[in-house]
Amino acid sequence: MEKKNKAKDQIKEQQVTYETYAAMPDDGQRYEIVDGSMEMMTPSPSTTHQAVSGELEFVLKQSCKSDYLIYDAPLDVILSETNVLQPDILMIHRSRQHIVTDRGIEGPPDLVVEILSPSSRKRDKVIKMRTYAKHGVQEYWIVDSATRILEQFQLIDSDHYELCNLFEGDDTVSDKLPCVSFVISDIFREIPVF
Repeated sequence: MEKKNKAKDQIKEQQVTYETYAAMPDDGQRYEIVDGSMEMMTPSPSTTHQAVSGELEFVLKQSCKSDYLIYDAPLDVILSETNVLQPDILMIHRSRQHIVTDRGIEGPPDLVVEILSPSSRKRDKVIKMRTYAKHGVQEYWIVDSATRILEQFQLIDSDHYELCNLFEGDDTVSDKLPCVSFVISDIFREIPVF
């Protein structure tokens, strides 16, 4: 009996890797791997989330496309074999395009954007933030479509972020990425308030 329980415990403790995840049959769900634990993502994003994502991606592509590769979810960002996330939007400088492969992004993007949903707030602000920092993503934006605020975090000390700016209303979003410059309210202009 003790031998069976030991074997069962070993199976439970086994970490999920990208290879395990990639070999799974498609069940129609989306998953991420954080520190070897596979987590199912919440139901599909709301219409507001998708509208904000589309507007932000459009603005970034208008001004940054010549210098950066810009992608949106769902796309695997393979930070390590046991950390695979799917950010809403990401940018990679063209000089680093070698991290773009057929299976996803294999390494840290220059910028990652997460758009908050009520069910993703803690995950985006704590778990994903810690994981992105640990793997060297230089800049992390959190967009709150309810408050219409963009929080800009930059990596410091190579393992954690510092909030360096908060943009709202008619503030112009700009940062160390020279091509980024837009008014935050423009992202929300056409988005209905529910």
